[in-house]
Amino acid sequence: MNLAPPHLNLPAPPSMRRRLARAVWIGSLACALAVSVGVWLAIEEEVDELLDDTLQTSAEVLGGLLRDHHAQTTPGSGQTQTSSRFAWQVVDASQHVVARSSRAPEAPLSPTPVAGFFDAAGWRVFGSALGADGRTLYVAQTRAERAEAQTEVATNSVLAALAVSLLGYFWLRARLRHELAPLQRLSQRLLEHEPLAPDASLGPAERSELQPVHLAIDQLGQRLSKRLAQERAFTAHAAHALRTPLAGIDAQLAVSLRECPEALRPRLQRAREAAGRLQRVVAALLTLFRSDGELEYETVDLDRLLRQFPLERVQVAVNAGLPLRADADLLAAALANLLDNAQRHGASRIDVSTPAPHTLRLDDDGPGIPAERRQALTTALDEQAYDAAPGLGLTLADLVARAHGGRLKLVEPRSGRGFAVELSLAPRH
Repeated sequence: MNLAPPHLNLPAPPSMRRRLARAVWIGSLACALAVSVGVWLAIEEEVDELLDDTLQTSAEVLGGLLRDHHAQTTPGSGQTQTSSRFAWQVVDASQHVVARSSRAPEAPLSPTPVAGFFDAAGWRVFGSALGADGRTLYVAQTRAERAEAQTEVATNSVLAALAVSLLGYFWLRARLRHELAPLQRLSQRLLEHEPLAPDASLGPAERSELQPVHLAIDQLGQRLSKRLAQERAFTAHAAHALRTPLAGIDAQLAVSLRECPEALRPRLQRAREAAGRLQRVVAALLTLFRSDGELEYETVDLDRLLRQFPLERVQVAVNAGLPLRADADLLAAALANLLDNAQRHGASRIDVSTPAPHTLRLDDDGPGIPAERRQALTTALDEQAYDAAPGLGLTLADLVARAHGGRLKLVEPRSGRGFAVELSLAPRH
């Protein structure tokens, strides 16, 4: 019988990958937004400085041209076509506009002469003096144009940062999948690993950082194997030690029944039945712990198997329409306890059948149990919480079923009353 604990397993790798991928995506998006805000603020300041430098340079170039050509301008001398991105005007000492570009306003950009940068209504202006006659050159750019230039540069930079972040996300995701692949393969190996098998070992790890995990799992398997071997040995010795005195008790009770007065016979008979039940429990325990992992499958003759159980007050009807392959000794241990349970709880008839392949069903006509109690027993068997609700009979039957790869199920009785169970025995592969 395989008494090993459930397979060791890691958390489901697909779920882990999804969580990590989501974390990478959120982290990449947060980084992209942070970079974008930083780029926006930096570019806004830098572009503003660059545009100011351009204004100043334009003013210097234009002023030099005007001085080199000894431009003499008079008020109202007209407009001069220049760059569509900048406007300029020349203001004399009387604060009259004597020359301007087509985009420049007719009124002076400043009511008083100003050298250097200043802000006018909707304009960013740089002023510089032209010679010693009091003339001033103003080169200006509208605030709207400056904002448009800053927005275009910042938007392109942010888009570039987002594109880099997106590429970084896909690269990180691919690297993440590559790094998690050994964990996924380790999880699959653990699903197939039998830690209590002889010389069980996971072997060398794919990566050095996983080697401590391999060693820890191998050492855990060795400790479990040692502990289980000790428990098997103790149980087997205890069962052997109990079987001999129990057989002696049964023999003495049989002699006493023949020699005792009639008034004592019912009491001695109940004592002998109790001793018989104890013998069957000890035999079942001994069979369970002696099986040691390898089951001896054979086609079971249910009629012959059930005839070995002394049930004096219960009629057993067998309707085995389908063959049943199982370990006969383990199946006998389970049946002995299930039949004894039915007899002790007042059943007078037990129907044994094979309703489906690899399935054995028992229906009795006893009083049954309430629906709430059946649900509590079902939950305990599902969770293998044998100390919670099931008695020894159901526990042993479930252990035998699980040793075959199946389980014990509580089902609705066919007649609507009584108690019914199914032993599901998985086919041998």
